Amino acid sequence: MDPQALVTIILFGPLIGAATAGLFGKLIGDKPSMAVTTGFLFLSAALSWVVFSRWTWGGLEPFTVTYAPFIHVGNFISNWSFRLDGLSAVMLVVVTTVSSLVHLYSWGYMADDPAKPRFFAYLSLFTFAMLSLISAADFMQLFFGWEGVGLASYLLIGFWHHKATANAASIKAFVVNRVGDFGFALGIMTVYWAFGTIEFAKLFPLIAPAVGKGWDFAGGHFSLIDLSCALLFVGAMGKSAQFFLHTWLPDAMEGPTPVSALIHAATMVTAGVYMVCLLSPMFEYAPVAKNIVTVIGAVTALFAATVGLTQNDIKRVIAYSTCSQLGYMFFAAGVGAYQAAMFHLFTHAFFKALLFLGAGSVIHGMAHEQDMRRYGALQKYLPITYAVMTIGTIAITGLGIPGIEIGFAGFYSKDAIIHAAYTAGGAGHPMGYFAFAIGILVAGLTAFYSWRVAFFTFNGHARWTSEDLEHHWHNRDHGHGHDDHASHAQAESHDEPLPEAHDDHAHGHGHDHLPHESPWTMRIPLLVLSVGAIAAGFAFHHQFIGHENGEFWRGAIFNLPAEHGGGEHEAPLWVVWAPLVVSVGGLLVAAYMYIWREGLGAKLAANNGLLYTFFYNKWFFDEIYQATFVRAAKLLGDLFWKGGDQKIIDGLGPDGVSALSVRVGKGAGRLQSGYVYHYAFVMLLGVAGLLTYALWAWAA
Repeated sequence: MDPQALVTIILFGPLIGAATAGLFGKLIGDKPSMAVTTGFLFLSAALSWVVFSRWTWGGLEPFTVTYAPFIHVGNFISNWSFRLDGLSAVMLVVVTTVSSLVHLYSWGYMADDPAKPRFFAYLSLFTFAMLSLISAADFMQLFFGWEGVGLASYLLIGFWHHKATANAASIKAFVVNRVGDFGFALGIMTVYWAFGTIEFAKLFPLIAPAVGKGWDFAGGHFSLIDLSCALLFVGAMGKSAQFFLHTWLPDAMEGPTPVSALIHAATMVTAGVYMVCLLSPMFEYAPVAKNIVTVIGAVTALFAATVGLTQNDIKRVIAYSTCSQLGYMFFAAGVGAYQAAMFHLFTHAFFKALLFLGAGSVIHGMAHEQDMRRYGALQKYLPITYAVMTIGTIAITGLGIPGIEIGFAGFYSKDAIIHAAYTAGGAGHPMGYFAFAIGILVAGLTAFYSWRVAFFTFNGHARWTSEDLEHHWHNRDHGHGHDDHASHAQAESHDEPLPEAHDDHAHGHGHDHLPHESPWTMRIPLLVLSVGAIAAGFAFHHQFIGHENGEFWRGAIFNLPAEHGGGEHEAPLWVVWAPLVVSVGGLLVAAYMYIWREGLGAKLAANNGLLYTFFYNKWFFDEIYQATFVRAAKLLGDLFWKGGDQKIIDGLGPDGVSALSVRVGKGAGRLQSGYVYHYAFVMLLGVAGLLTYALWAWAA
């Protein structure tokens, strides 16, 4: 089939599925709605792999398909297009593969939800928006997809709209992303103002001649390209939950677990990384902006890893893990290793979706309990889930053997990023060594908190009873406990009373009051993703970051001659082995605390040490933002609303006029007494007044 026809079906298939389920779901029923949306997604996924294989091994060349005019106003031209190059070919398989598996997984997970057509319509709409984003040939369509995934994520996070916490989380995600999108929009405006176009093919050749252009302001020189890239990166910070704009990501766990996998694994949160790599022809000429990307990425990786050490909610730990891994991708792009950043995006999609969906399988089997302090000894009850989550944990910790280059997916991509940061520092990049040091430290922290989840969940002694599960199932079946999102206590003591389960509303199957495996519709996606978590790195590292990467990317990624984005550089032996050493160290510490000395973690947490409290409370960002931005915005709103609008505008305007009219009317009403002698008296006063005026006029 013609590649242009293939990409058209890939793009619009999910939209057709979303429209069918969303508009006609009640008419056609649950199963047909689910079948249509899932079928179109699997069709898009299959065709995406066809396109990717043709791109990788079949010599397919870049092309752009223009479907229709989008916005034409004067000299501003934007068309609805599909741009296929190395970047979009990679993103096609990532987005459609994960999304199709999430659709299938949702058949089991959402089996008892009463609004399945709406849920599946939202999933497919999300996928269409993401496909629009990654296939954009200009900033306008990119922005359309950017906002589209924001809207769809708002709908999905708040899918259970009867939960106050879900509504609050969806609004928080929407508002925080609007902050980032404001910077993104300013960046697009700056680009159009400076270069007169927003089409990537026309824009990129204009960047190099513009180097040195800018403004002198307040005693300093501000580079045009640096400013544009920095503003565009603000958008990436919001969408990809980077430091300062990260606060929405953990709260997004209020959505169903399939939503968490879709948003956090391969789609919305990776849009920022994709955008920075797509704009490599701009960022390569923006050294200040690249330093900003590097620092923000490295700090985010460290911040999220430290918070992940202390969380007890299984989904929140994995969410902070996503935030941390995105930090890796950004600082890779910041040091010029765009290829390594995209490779980590590719491998991360498989093992992170695997971990999220595996966590959903645990939650499903444990009566929708999310607190890991209520888990333990689940290995024999959930053997398949245990196996796949172990695979995902090995993949995310990057276990592999340097030299012979054998390991799981994360080994190839994460090690490439760490090596690239080190060599960038050696090549004179001011933030290279900083990013390298953070990358090594975070690798150890990642291993610790990832194995903590595995050991806390599947090993040790059971911290639950069949009566606990029976109680949770009873609450679920009778509609209790859905809004219970009380904060977990600081201590991890096994004897400490904990809040009720508080995750997803889908009811389980086979209430035998013992943990049980998920249905096959949930297990099949886990097994497929396991293959990706094992083999994706080994199978594709030559194309993404090896000596063949120039042929693979075919100009989609640009590096200045002084930069080397491949990630396979000569580095000292200790640099090569350091990631493995710290990862094994993190594994051993976790095993010591949660298996060999089980309960040690609980004792340390119960001490409520200063560092533990700081990490557990997420560096107090929510409290700081509440005390500053939220409270200031509320005070400002009250000032303009109660002071400006109500008292001044309404008080002097419509309310004041109406009040005066009422008072005048009441005064006039008193004159209308209905007594004849009152009216005769008034007439007499009038005659007297007229005579007085006439005499005064005659005398004058």
